[in-house]
Amino acid sequence: MTATPQITERPSLRPRKMDFPFIEHDTPPERYWMGGSRLFTHMANGINLLFPKGERFFIRSVRAFMDEIEDPTLRAQVRGFMAQEVRHGIEHESFFELLEAQGYEIQPFLALYDRVAYTWIEPRFSPQMRLSVTAALEHYTAMFGEFALSDGLPFAHSALQDLLLWHAAEEIEHKSVAFDVLMAVDPRYGVRVSGMMLATVGLLTFWFLASRELMRQDEAMRDAGAITGEPPQLRQRAHEAYVAFWERPTFRGMATGFVDYLRPDFHPDQHDNYEMARAYLARIGRLDG
Repeated sequence: MTATPQITERPSLRPRKMDFPFIEHDTPPERYWMGGSRLFTHMANGINLLFPKGERFFIRSVRAFMDEIEDPTLRAQVRGFMAQEVRHGIEHESFFELLEAQGYEIQPFLALYDRVAYTWIEPRFSPQMRLSVTAALEHYTAMFGEFALSDGLPFAHSALQDLLLWHAAEEIEHKSVAFDVLMAVDPRYGVRVSGMMLATVGLLTFWFLASRELMRQDEAMRDAGAITGEPPQLRQRAHEAYVAFWERPTFRGMATGFVDYLRPDFHPDQHDNYEMARAYLARIGRLDG
């Protein structure tokens, strides 16, 4: 049985309506908004495509066990978790408008992703396994969140930087909720590890497919002359982004986070990074909602 560590203060979860402007931004994001790098931009755009439907899957997976949660504190956290995930989906869907304005046709991929992941695959697993997958993916998003907040994403366009850092902070805030629900309803180690393996394969597969589809369309637009070559200063920014990204100790440490999840006595709160999220939310004036 996994014991919940004692921490100074677990955040009170509340949704924050952000209404990030992208197309209406004073300086709209350029096509290669992640440091001028085509690769990093398409990777970031690709995972953005997965978020809204993924967040709704998380909500369904946790909500299925609401009647089995006896702890009133955990029930309150589940409600806060679901409310935050709703907002994440809405904010990321607003980003889709920018991609479509840049000429990307994303609806066919989104329809395929929905049909394969949530119409075909999801019903073939038990509610407990879907919850386990959710807990594992929440561990990944908390790791990504810590990486983003530690780094600050200095090479990202400011509008996307704001979106990703806010999302990162809230992922850290609610990182333990799905895990705690899983431990309350099915604490078997085999279920937890199986969920992590399924989550890893699913995340990497759909992330790769989304990024590859955007790269394919990008190449087609370039071949058609709709996109001109990048200026030298953009190539320099891309090189600096590559160096900064791959040399970050936090990025290399994410592999450790994966291994940690496999420990029988693992709990997300064993790594107390809540203060990192609180500090960022306080800095943007959204700590209390």
